[in-house]
Amino acid sequence: MEAEGALIGAYDAVLSDLDGVVYAGPHAIAGAIEALTKLLEVGVKLAYITNNASRSADEVAAHLRSLGAPARGDQVFGSALAGAELLAGLVPAGSKVLVTGSRTLADAVRSHRLIPVDSAEDGPDAVIQGFSPELGWRDLAEASYAIAAGAVWVATNTDMSIPQARGIAPGNGSLVAAVAAATGTRPVVAGKPEAPLFTTAARHLGSERPLVVGDRLDTDILGGNRAGMDTALILTGVDTVRTALAAVAAERPTYLLPDLGGLYEPYPPVTADDGAYRCGTDSARVEAGAVRVEGSESSLNAWRAACAAWWAAAPALETARMPDLRFTGAAA
Repeated sequence: MEAEGALIGAYDAVLSDLDGVVYAGPHAIAGAIEALTKLLEVGVKLAYITNNASRSADEVAAHLRSLGAPARGDQVFGSALAGAELLAGLVPAGSKVLVTGSRTLADAVRSHRLIPVDSAEDGPDAVIQGFSPELGWRDLAEASYAIAAGAVWVATNTDMSIPQARGIAPGNGSLVAAVAAATGTRPVVAGKPEAPLFTTAARHLGSERPLVVGDRLDTDILGGNRAGMDTALILTGVDTVRTALAAVAAERPTYLLPDLGGLYEPYPPVTADDGAYRCGTDSARVEAGAVRVEGSESSLNAWRAACAAWWAAAPALETARMPDLRFTGAAA
């Protein structure tokens, strides 16, 4: 993975998503562990970024180590920590906080000199809501009562669904939506795709030039972009070159990488000349609203050129749109 002028040389830290980047299901993604381990050798700091607010940092780190990845608890930044830090900036120390979520979330609140309580009858100054499979109607009702009475409301994250062994189940966002419907209000959100989770991790690392890597445009890339950081879409998970091309402006990554190993390769520059965008030997241009690509559909450089051309033609796209796309075969 050694290469002169490697992409990673421009950064002092990697903020990495987990599922779809480091592992898929119970197994590590091919090459991911080696790429993460090599960061230490090249002097780049590493943090793991997750919206999971139900597992502690030490539990997440132990899972990563079981896969062979380098991981300590202080390298894991979940939305529970970010939510507690965000809340601590909104209410004074010693405030009572109704915790609608896991023990991990309650511990994070307590660590910020806030006092967890269990009921709206305790007169909480704030509510923090994070996912726990143990939550029920009564928990959501208590949160609603407190919020309706004027409590500050923070949500750790708003993922609408979570993958489970039996299929897709409601995530924290679905439970937050229920409380929002009951109260007519919206929470301040700490996790992806909001910026605080990323800025919290970078601050703890002491990083000035972090790179966010993830497999989802609507969480990892959008969140990294909102935090003002460079972003790399890793093509081993949910999103693809096609969804990247069609992405709204706010979700467009700085880089397209086949996997984490791409961090150790030079990233080919995209150059523009008279409406044509060239990456390596491939090029693309937009004509009459359609993208014409001189190159092979199997070439990642062709897709990088296509993205550059289309994004330049639609710089403020607010609704995802896949343009008419034509590849003219192998580049000359």
